[in-house]
Amino acid sequence: MRIRACLALVILATACGREPPTKEEIEDAKSRVDLAVHAAHQARVALELLGILPVYTCGEARRTFVGRVTEGAQVKVACITATTEALDDTTDAVVLSFPEGQCSVNGHTVSGQSAFRYQGGEDRMDVFADLRGLKVDGQALQAKVGYGTCGDEKRFWAEAAGDLPDRAGSSYRVDGRVGLREGLPLIGGTTLVFDGPAEVSGPLGTDRITFTGLQYEVGEFLPAKGEALIETARGHRVSVHFSEVLWRLGKVEVEIDDKAPVTVPIVR
Repeated sequence: MRIRACLALVILATACGREPPTKEEIEDAKSRVDLAVHAAHQARVALELLGILPVYTCGEARRTFVGRVTEGAQVKVACITATTEALDDTTDAVVLSFPEGQCSVNGHTVSGQSAFRYQGGEDRMDVFADLRGLKVDGQALQAKVGYGTCGDEKRFWAEAAGDLPDRAGSSYRVDGRVGLREGLPLIGGTTLVFDGPAEVSGPLGTDRITFTGLQYEVGEFLPAKGEALIETARGHRVSVHFSEVLWRLGKVEVEIDDKAPVTVPIVR
């Protein structure tokens, strides 16, 4: 109990043998966590857009499945237009069009057009979409998403890279993959879990980030659960803990190197 109390309350840091971080260290860590959270958000939005479409059912003819996808997508998001296109003998596409300024998806205004390419079928299906033709909340979405399913491997992924919206001078790259969690749908449900490495560059230098088990509820900015490790350009390690209690308050727990943890707010 004493150890848990020491971790929870900075006021006990001295008793636990861990000194609290300085005000300057906290402010620096808060800025870096803010950038990391915004970078993760870009990948998360891309994966949620992938979730508009149902996941391929192994053993079904590709074109039969693709034909059903358009109807299901338009039922799920009434404002989109979905059409199909046969590209070649092994590839079909579902083209999603989002009207300008009036299409809401999971609390975001989405506009533009993107084609989701389905290649293979029955024994193996690979899906790929370049989302760079879309805008989310007025900002270009610099991301690609996809999945491979059936056979020996099942993986869902998102690659997002570009300038961070509203964070002048900072850019990011995230290689996200959907985390496998028992009891949760892989994609398209009300909860999304993902992991993966990331990098943020800007006035603070280049930070390397590892996201682990970030669990998002649809429509929420901060993860409700999960961890992030930031290896900063200055040689420090910033550990970030996301929890349901703090998530509801718009806050996260941060531990700088081996110093006592502190709680900081993160603004969208």
